[in-house]
Amino acid sequence: MQLYTIGQAARLLGVSPDTARRWADAGRVATHRDENGRRVVDGRDLAAFSVELARGGTGEEGAPSYTSVRNAFSGIVTAVKLGDVAAQVEIQAGPHRMVSLLTREAVEELGLEVGMEATARVKSTNVHIDRA
Repeated sequence: MQLYTIGQAARLLGVSPDTARRWADAGRVATHRDENGRRVVDGRDLAAFSVELARGGTGEEGAPSYTSVRNAFSGIVTAVKLGDVAAQVEIQAGPHRMVSLLTREAVEELGLEVGMEATARVKSTNVHIDRA
């Protein structure tokens, strides 16, 4: 499973590293120490927390506003649903939930799974996924 440092988690959640540390200290997101002593978050835990955060807001005043820069939304994969031929991938990019329908083959080729970092690129009504 992919692990994220507090700084990486903060970037994916769209907050400062200090905010991510405060949330971890308060027990809102589970962390542990890796073999190098760095504080890390399991990708699946971060994915679940990002969905919870998007549903309930940050609970802090002055939260940053989010914009799309060149229609690229970096975030974390929160769900992968595989069918026989097609697949559905959900990415939580800050407060934005992105859903892409693509082939099962593409999901397997990219190795997409819950908890990994990915970028949704939007053009017209199509959402494309790039592995980070």
